[in-house]
Amino acid sequence: MKNISKIHLGQNGPLVSKLGLGCMRMSSVWGGPVNDENESIATIQQALDSGINFLNTGDFYGAGHNELLVGKAIKGRRDDAFISVKFGAIFYAGQWLGLDLRPIAIKNFINYSLTRLGIDTIDLYQPCRLDNSVPVEDVIGTVADLIKEGKVRYLGVSEITADQLRKANSVHPVTALEIGYSLADRQIESDLLPTAKELGIGVVAFANTAEGLLTGEMKAPLAADDYHNHFTRFQGDNLIKNLEKVEIFKQIAKDKGYTPTQLAIAWVNAQGEHIMPLVSMSRRTRLPENLQAMDITFTAEEAEILNTHFAPGAILGSTYLQR
Repeated sequence: MKNISKIHLGQNGPLVSKLGLGCMRMSSVWGGPVNDENESIATIQQALDSGINFLNTGDFYGAGHNELLVGKAIKGRRDDAFISVKFGAIFYAGQWLGLDLRPIAIKNFINYSLTRLGIDTIDLYQPCRLDNSVPVEDVIGTVADLIKEGKVRYLGVSEITADQLRKANSVHPVTALEIGYSLADRQIESDLLPTAKELGIGVVAFANTAEGLLTGEMKAPLAADDYHNHFTRFQGDNLIKNLEKVEIFKQIAKDKGYTPTQLAIAWVNAQGEHIMPLVSMSRRTRLPENLQAMDITFTAEEAEILNTHFAPGAILGSTYLQR
């Protein structure tokens, strides 16, 4: 049953579902356990059945495991899926080592990705981040060459600055910007989002629940081994005060008859037709609620309360999204 609306990803870009499926959590990225593979594949296939065609993966998710998983899920139905792949990050034994954005490395990465996915062309290919190790022109120029070769259809970028976005777009038209965005993480509204809109670039927004802060399920203090402890947002008084902020969010969700997570997705969805919420799922049971979130609307009063209560800077401390 097809029950999700479609949008053009960027100005004159490809037609994709307004909701994207993030596949990262189906694999072990930071050394954690791997989800049940059969359930993950079934989740991807049911998402496709529901009209969610945007699948987001990375060649470094589980050292290639995630791409192999996606490849199995789309076998025999390639035309139903729009595949977005990130590259450039280097992990070893669950530890982040850095980036490799050299042109020769990119040309190597894509061949492995195509083989693992079992496809001839990647729909959207993007560096997971840009640093100063390799000129932007070289990174983007290499992807542009891959587009000419037919190995890639569209260029994407991820987690970059407005200046980097302009520079990348001047080398080759950028179709989509992948970036963290939520009611609690609004720093990109001042510069990056307006730049993307000006340039006609679609926005793929992940971390809609602000690393779990907006789920309404987080409690203080966190367990000693919780990865959130690495970030000042989730430490000490910051966490206590931030969770107090979330109480009004939980109440609005309850009054509307939805979960806080659904409301968090709905808020991102409501920020523009050019913005796609990218939601991580690894279980089929999550699909109905996330699809339902796309139909939630806000009254002018609700929007005003949320925008005021969660004005930029209202949430204390930072996460990896602030760099």
